[in-house]
Amino acid sequence: MRSRPAPLLEVDRTNWHTPWVHLKYYSFHPQIFPAMIRDVSRDAGPGSWVHVYDKEGRLFGAGLWNDRSRVPLRILHHGTEPVGEDMLVFLLDRALDLRLNLLRLPAETDAYRVIHSDGDGLSGLIVDRFADVLSVQVHSLGIWQRLPKLLAHLHQRLGTTRTVLEVDPSVMRNEGIRPGEISSDDVRTVKVKEHGVRYEVDFGSGHKTGFFCDQRDNRRKLAGWVKDRRVLDLCCYTGGFSISARVTGAAAEVTAVDLDEKAILQAKRNANLNNARINWVHCDAYSFARQMRKDGKKFEVVILDPPKLVFSQEEEEDGLRKYEDLNILGISITEPGGLLVTCSCSGQLAAEEFERIVVRAGHKIDRKLQILDRTGAGLDHPVMSNCPEGRYLKVIWARVW
Repeated sequence: MRSRPAPLLEVDRTNWHTPWVHLKYYSFHPQIFPAMIRDVSRDAGPGSWVHVYDKEGRLFGAGLWNDRSRVPLRILHHGTEPVGEDMLVFLLDRALDLRLNLLRLPAETDAYRVIHSDGDGLSGLIVDRFADVLSVQVHSLGIWQRLPKLLAHLHQRLGTTRTVLEVDPSVMRNEGIRPGEISSDDVRTVKVKEHGVRYEVDFGSGHKTGFFCDQRDNRRKLAGWVKDRRVLDLCCYTGGFSISARVTGAAAEVTAVDLDEKAILQAKRNANLNNARINWVHCDAYSFARQMRKDGKKFEVVILDPPKLVFSQEEEEDGLRKYEDLNILGISITEPGGLLVTCSCSGQLAAEEFERIVVRAGHKIDRKLQILDRTGAGLDHPVMSNCPEGRYLKVIWARVW
């Protein structure tokens, strides 16, 4: 017989700070879903800064409320003392301290993540810096309502002057965000530098915030391992790995493949900025790799960096199969003793499961992997302990035998 859930405790709310949200269960996760919420004060409106109380009626933290959202409560502070909205500026400065003072990123690049949502305690806000431009993604009505003040603070601290703003239409509908309330500057492209390599960021056709700065440290790592080697970059996007391998790494030859025609055109422009000779191929990565296998051609270094393949639990099986198929192909065209660099940016795919897929792919074709390293996103993409799913990027470095 199933036991009945324990009855909810009666608590005295007389002296609570308003507006407030009362939790039904304990959770340190920053994103609180409807089933976890017991009650809300009547003065808590869409976007309100609210005080959060645990199931026993003790002050637990503070955050942003939106009753129409799929994630109605985003907790931005955990603590037993009441805090106001000035906590947002504190969190911005804490994030900036990591990038500017601890990591000292401006010394090596002008393209890096400034705010990494839950990883910086600012759930619903992503900000990348590209030269003098802040590229911004918003996933929360409460953040949207406060965005002018937050951006003014970031621009003042960073010395940036322009903003490119992106809000997905589905987020607008779910959060109740009205388009046009906050304007975005008319910026088409901007040029950035990373470890001595120049790239053009195209905001008009770019994915996410325009450029994958999360792979910055992995691009530098790859460059140290490819001197005088023949490199294949499957799913090259705008050429980050390819150009770094050729320019910084002095690879003997680089072939870069992507199905996105606009990405290939952008990659060619990036190569021209660096006088880099690369064999660009506009083709489906799976088809290209199958043809190489059929022709018996192998490479000394193979990079697999596909777009996100697992989007939801319903589509998980199909995505996992695609990862396995791509890795079977990649491993099959890697020379014995060659280097495989294989990536997954699917947040719902755990690192351990991704490694099992890659290892299984090798064993299915009688190849063994000598795993050398496991890396992820750069340190400007931190993962908070109460939100481990923030570790979305997984990279496995292995020699293939």
